[in-house]
Amino acid sequence: MNAIECSHVNKSFGDFAIRDLSFILPSGTICGLVGENGAGKSTTIRLMMGALSADSGRLSILGSDNTSPDFLQVKEDVGIVLDEAYFPEVLNAKQVGAVMADTYTRWDAGTYQSYLDRFSLPLKKQFKDFSRGMKMKLAIAVALSHAPKLLILDEATSGLDPIVRDEILEIFSEFTREENHSILISSHIVSDLEKLCDYIAFLHQGKLVFMEEKDQLLEEYGIVACGSEQLNSLPKEAICGVESSTYATRVLVRRELVSPLLTVERASIEDIMLFMVKGEKGK
Repeated sequence: MNAIECSHVNKSFGDFAIRDLSFILPSGTICGLVGENGAGKSTTIRLMMGALSADSGRLSILGSDNTSPDFLQVKEDVGIVLDEAYFPEVLNAKQVGAVMADTYTRWDAGTYQSYLDRFSLPLKKQFKDFSRGMKMKLAIAVALSHAPKLLILDEATSGLDPIVRDEILEIFSEFTREENHSILISSHIVSDLEKLCDYIAFLHQGKLVFMEEKDQLLEEYGIVACGSEQLNSLPKEAICGVESSTYATRVLVRRELVSPLLTVERASIEDIMLFMVKGEKGK
């Protein structure tokens, strides 16, 4: 069973639209959802969870159509962390745990307490007095404490310092060591996703540019620094994007289509994204 199946999903909001969105997240894997502000990442997540209704297409979460009556029960198996944590401001972490115990049938108070300890979160401080980082850590603790099979995380590491972010990424990695556990995570910190993810899905202006295995992306693409003469000698089909400045030209290429005599630098996931969106298409 796949964790997520998204098939030809469309959603229009006047001057913005999610267009023909299709991808599959296999069970036991982590997918990073990337794209600029306004690309449609949060909209996609809300469509998945039924907070928005698609105009057309089909979304299946953990084998259940998200418009079916049994999807409410399936939500028990999904841990959610949105870009903002939404808990009543007057509650403290202990009281949030009590509310969650009445919300989820598999709520594990011991697991919750272990994450509060691990994140050094105070038990009796009101939520309204938490920093952004503390709020996100509380939301992550809640998401992990009801035995979910799928985590859906929208900017879950936002507001966390690099040391805590690294710890959170390790926790997410540990989560998917169970073969039926999966994660969809959106983030602006692409370097985090490059360390963590098995797949990268790149949204641009509501359209999926690619959804590929991370290792395959890093193997397939590279960067060539060259002059205009060398640029003109590159096979057109090898060129995926060109970035020119007064002093140099950098070209995103498909490695297998260029001469092995050329020096091809490593392209990061962020490089690939930027070249595909901003890079001038090869001439």
